[in-house]
Amino acid sequence: MARTVLNVKDLDVSRAFYVDALGFIETERTEEAIYLRGLEEHVHHSLVLKKSAKHGVHALGYKVAADEDLDRLQAFFQAKGLKTKWLEEGTQHALGRALHVHDISGMPLEFFSKMDGAERMLQRYELYRGARIQRIDHVNCSVPDVEKAYHFYIQELGFACSEYTAAGEDRIWAAWLHRKQTVHDQAFMNGEGPRLHHVGFWLPDPLSIIHSCDVLASLGYAGSIERGPGRHGLSNAFFLYLRDPDGYRIELYSGDYLTSDPDFKPVRWDLNDPRRQTFWGTKAPDSWFNETAPFLDIETGEPVGTRSPVLEQKKPEFII
Repeated sequence: MARTVLNVKDLDVSRAFYVDALGFIETERTEEAIYLRGLEEHVHHSLVLKKSAKHGVHALGYKVAADEDLDRLQAFFQAKGLKTKWLEEGTQHALGRALHVHDISGMPLEFFSKMDGAERMLQRYELYRGARIQRIDHVNCSVPDVEKAYHFYIQELGFACSEYTAAGEDRIWAAWLHRKQTVHDQAFMNGEGPRLHHVGFWLPDPLSIIHSCDVLASLGYAGSIERGPGRHGLSNAFFLYLRDPDGYRIELYSGDYLTSDPDFKPVRWDLNDPRRQTFWGTKAPDSWFNETAPFLDIETGEPVGTRSPVLEQKKPEFII
């Protein structure tokens, strides 16, 4: 996962939350957008906040190795009958040409090979503030057919699975998929969709999460804490979920593990095991299960239509 682009109503309000409270590095600001990155990121940005009256997520961005990979991806998605759209170099700030597509679930994806560089702030410790955000880590999305998404990403796009939740006779209820060698870049959960559940950002240690709670409370953002701190059974991550001023859910995340061993086998969790979502900590509120953000169509800019899940919903305490 390389970047996410979100619409926000007020850039000043969003900046106060993301930069002053959470400690993102502001690479650049224009009249239309703010470009943010984590302390260890050496590229221009990993999060774009675009000024707009319309709530929604433009794209989930992945970087590919070479420019010619973009042409191969266009041919692949078109052969599947899925929407594609080119954004030529210069049309997106700090990016080379980019391919926007809709995946098998209707989620808008973005692929690019070039992004402007920026100073890596990893050892600029005097700049460590708030949550000490290091880098973007993953996204989690609600989709109506997790198994369909799972097979498409693994068999067609080359992702691998680290952990999954099984329902009934091994029907896949939720899945954690990765390209980098950690637990996930892309997670899918069963529900109405496609919609974005959250964007996860990596922190250096659990203490940074605790410290961020103190900072948020001291700046008047205690009400933005939706869930946690706690530890997931799935991924083993220490977590905190926040809601930003526009309602987008952000996860502060630390403590998962490497998946680099080629003999690694995906970890199976039973749907009825409550330790999956909360190994320890308080239960998630209803909002965590019921509230998600819309994706925007790559052609029209309007919210992508959603569908009900193909698997029967369970009680909230058993959903991941």
